[in-house]
Amino acid sequence: MLNERLQILVTSEQRRRLEREAQRRGVSVGSLIREAVDAHFGGVTVEDRRQALTVIAAMRGSFATPEELNRMVEDERDEAADVMLGRLRP
Repeated sequence: MLNERLQILVTSEQRRRLEREAQRRGVSVGSLIREAVDAHFGGVTVEDRRQALTVIAAMRGSFATPEELNRMVEDERDEAADVMLGRLRP
């Protein structure tokens, strides 16, 4: 959760580069700066990622494919639209 505000001063050229890169990636300048801070000063460590991978690899069970998940979401959206339009009862 973002709850700390930080104000920095940059040169005009730095701002142009940040805005250009943020636009290229389709993210905000703030998001780009947060990513750079994590990359430079550490966010999630390589060891954290390895441990997460180990936990995920050990999971057993039946999981929906991305296509199945998309279909479920679409079905729920369609049903919600039908309810809103009065075609179905909740």
